[in-house]
Amino acid sequence: MKFSDIQKYARILGVNSFGMKKIDLIKAIQKAENNIPCYGSTRVEHCGEMSCLWRSDCVNLYEDAVSAK
Repeated sequence: MKFSDIQKYARILGVNSFGMKKIDLIKAIQKAENNIPCYGSTRVEHCGEMSCLWRSDCVNLYEDAVSAK
């Protein structure tokens, strides 16, 4: 999802995205939705949230971080 689309979605939820990085904005959205703000965390190793809007991006982010080590 493009950052501008994430910002639009945040606005719908009443989340102010000004000056936020993608990872922080997605966590703020997760929190606004009463979900665990886990995007980009190691929780992805055992995450069972298959219908999460951010899942594929989160998994890719995690895999990139692991392969960079």
